[in-house]
Amino acid sequence: MTLANKTPAAASQEDDDALATRLFREIAEMTPDVQGVSRPAFSNVETKTLSYLEDFARSQGLEVWYDDGCNANFCLPQDRDAESFIVIGSHVDSVPFGGNYDGLAGVIAGLMCLVRARRGEKTFRRPVHVLAMRGEESAWFGPCYIGSKVLTGQLTETEANARHKGDGRTLAEHMAEIGLPTDRIANREPLIDCSRVEAYLELHIEQGPLLIGKNIPAAVVSGIRGNFRHRAINCIGEAGHSGAVPKAYRRDPVLAFADLMVRLDESWTTILNKGADLVLTSGMVSTDRETNALSRIPDRLTFSLDIRSQSPETLDEMRSLIATEMKQIEKDRKVRFELDEGMYSAPAICDPEVVDGLRSAMDRAGLEPFVMPSGGGHDAAVFSAAGVPAGMVFVRNRNGSHNPDEAMDVSDFLRACDIFSAYLEEQA
Repeated sequence: MTLANKTPAAASQEDDDALATRLFREIAEMTPDVQGVSRPAFSNVETKTLSYLEDFARSQGLEVWYDDGCNANFCLPQDRDAESFIVIGSHVDSVPFGGNYDGLAGVIAGLMCLVRARRGEKTFRRPVHVLAMRGEESAWFGPCYIGSKVLTGQLTETEANARHKGDGRTLAEHMAEIGLPTDRIANREPLIDCSRVEAYLELHIEQGPLLIGKNIPAAVVSGIRGNFRHRAINCIGEAGHSGAVPKAYRRDPVLAFADLMVRLDESWTTILNKGADLVLTSGMVSTDRETNALSRIPDRLTFSLDIRSQSPETLDEMRSLIATEMKQIEKDRKVRFELDEGMYSAPAICDPEVVDGLRSAMDRAGLEPFVMPSGGGHDAAVFSAAGVPAGMVFVRNRNGSHNPDEAMDVSDFLRACDIFSAYLEEQA
């Protein structure tokens, strides 16, 4: 008998550790890839994951429904029609060959809080809804935070027209296929009433090494980096024979790209030395293997850029710097850069009152309060941009994220759930 099909009485006999462990394990077994897991955004696998969570929630006596964004929602029976409520949310999709905890841990954390309350172990002072969202990862279409942008009316036309990395179909086509109202989405119409959401809380594994280094199981998040990113920038040069074209006559896009990255890396160091916040990544770099060869100077190189900072001013500075450096390299190396339209997400500062509340809750849960910024982006930033007070808790996690080696201890996860439980009990 799978956990999702157990009766409430049978499931209630399991302690929190066994319950969470089973949920994580069974979902991983449902969604395997060659390595790790893959739960593509707006796919049948993502739908199957939501259906599993639905079955589990119903077995626990929880209310379940789907919103107009085709996301699963859960709550205690008495809170279904609450005028206002706190949302605990995260996403169920993953990157290709990803880890099982990124995103999913936040959804299961909300369900754990509801299960505790349903058992009578905890009592909420405010209604709580748990939101299991589709489509947060940018790996499949390019845009990030798709599900939360759809719900809050922030998805742009450019993002809706982004194409899937595998089948080439647009995001809008994929959304329509599973029943999302693409006409309302195109009109930037919110699919939920954000004024009813008192706060948005999100639990997430830490994606860096800070909590491991400090030997701390969990932390409250102070803010989330914004970003601008280009999925495909083309550097156009001129093909030639590797042995026959002297350096002075070359228009080599590979060297031009390398030149750009060295310049950006040097600027990155300068910005950090000034005390500003910045990270810079080019995660996809390629020449066409079909047309190029060992002895051929390629005529084109395609690469991505992902620039992140907690400072809007730093993001603007980097955008100008990239344009300036590209212009100079075009002149020096006789190449041409072609940028796609790009995507932008504003930095988000977590709501100060929510941060203070979570810090106090951390203390009541028996943990030394610790507050840190988030390097990665999260749906909480989108809700914050929509005017919803947002807060986050990180869980200690080894080996980074977005890879099969994510290593979150369930004991740490439950300590982070304790922070949420203490916060929800405290709210008046």
